Amino acid sequence: QVQLVESGGGLVQPGGSLRLSCVASGRIFSLYAMNWYRQAPGKERELVAGITNPDRTNYADFVKGRFTVSKNNAKDTLYLQMDSLKPEDTAVYYCNAHTVQRRLEYWGQGTQVTISS
Repeated sequence: QVQLVESGGGLVQPGGSLRLSCVASGRIFSLYAMNWYRQAPGKERELVAGITNPDRTNYADFVKGRFTVSKNNAKDTLYLQMDSLKPEDTAVYYCNAHTVQRRLEYWGQGTQVTISS
């Protein structure tokens, strides 16, 4: 089992920045990838960014150049640095992790990000 706990959400004005954190615990050695997803009201959950072993990153087109995903292996923590935030980035952001072929998949509880003036 793997437990994921997100933090760092909040209310920010357009153009501002936030950094989300996701602390992982448990059978971390079994993980193949860690990702950030988001879900806005009335919309489906979508992939934002992720890291697959060994540290290959991928981003959704709508965040390229604005968001940066990184991982601190010593702290078992995944980060999402979000810059140049837009109102359409408003959503609940979820940390996700899975093993090879998604045989096992884990989700955090989510953290709310609101972009508004």
